[in-house]
Amino acid sequence: MLKLAVFCLGAVLLSSCSRNPVVEAAHELPAVAVAPVKTEDLSHSLVLTAEFKPYQDVDVMAKVSGYVKQINVDIGSRVTQGQLLATLEIPEMGDDLKRAQAARQRSEAEVQRARDELARAKSGYDMAHLSYTRIYSVSQQRPGLVAQQEVDDVRSKDLVAEAQVAAANSALAAAKEQVAVSQAEEARVNTMLEYTVVTAPFTGVVTKRYADTGSMIQAGTASQTQAMPLVRLAEVGTLRLTLPVPESAVPTIHLGQPVEVRVPSMHRSFPGKVARFANELSLQTRTMDTEVDVANPDYLLMPGMYAEVDLTLAQHGGVLAIPLTAVDLDTETASAARTGRVMVVTHNNVVESRKIQVGMETARDIEVIAGLNDGDLVVIGSRTGLQAGQEVRPQLVALAESKAQ
Repeated sequence: MLKLAVFCLGAVLLSSCSRNPVVEAAHELPAVAVAPVKTEDLSHSLVLTAEFKPYQDVDVMAKVSGYVKQINVDIGSRVTQGQLLATLEIPEMGDDLKRAQAARQRSEAEVQRARDELARAKSGYDMAHLSYTRIYSVSQQRPGLVAQQEVDDVRSKDLVAEAQVAAANSALAAAKEQVAVSQAEEARVNTMLEYTVVTAPFTGVVTKRYADTGSMIQAGTASQTQAMPLVRLAEVGTLRLTLPVPESAVPTIHLGQPVEVRVPSMHRSFPGKVARFANELSLQTRTMDTEVDVANPDYLLMPGMYAEVDLTLAQHGGVLAIPLTAVDLDTETASAARTGRVMVVTHNNVVESRKIQVGMETARDIEVIAGLNDGDLVVIGSRTGLQAGQEVRPQLVALAESKAQ
């Protein structure tokens, strides 16, 4: 037993004496979190919140006053352009149409009478002119045979007959004009009768119903009238989003620009595009109203829902990128040539301070234009206490983890 104890003690002493000092020193090196420089696609975007609005939204008014004879739609009814919404009853309008038709027929009869008068006047003129021509010819061939008084009489009758023809032509023209007036009045009454049938001006959904059968509807012919609409119709096959784009992002907006529209309440995203913008900034907010159209063929989206629009302002593909937390940006450089400093861990685990040139900046990453190579390890997070030339123990952190810091 004594020999065994002595042997164990010797083994322990031998083990402690043979411990490697280099290994102890390695365990004492400070650990730093590093992330590799990678080639990525970066994009700078702006998230704006807006409320869905119908593409068109109108109160459908009646053009004429009358009682609602029949209403064919209710709240939520989907209608197509030209579909019958309601029918009005206006009994006196039928009497107006009969009166206009009678006036037109009387005017047409006046035209026929004027034509007969013109034919009679032309016949009288032909006889008078023929008599004058004969007597005048005889008086010229055989002077003194026909008295001058007789020549003057037939000449006067010829002129009177000619004037009667002109008067008959004028009367016929006036009668024709009266026919046109009567026809216009009849057309007007027919048009007003057509207004008793109220149709949908566009394809959409009825969002409100104001009137019922038997309701008295006033003609909505003036903007200041208190006339009651029949229904409210909204076009929701396409919805609008009005975005207040800040002044700094205005130069990047262009027509047809695709955007991603996220609807938090549905946990879904929908494609949209920039359809129009105001081309001027609001003096109060320094923003430009920009409208995004979102197709809604299945009516999944509803007006009033909130949406988040991701506007891509710039996009760089295949560039070197590092986490934003790895860079100390210089504040005195111009925005077109920004610089910064990073701590790089070399292949022999030594810290090196390096100046870099940076470009596009996103919420988590930053583009490296010069100063780093693909695969270099940069220190992320806190760099307090680190100095150039210091030996460290790098701990690689996945890029996704570094973005969360």
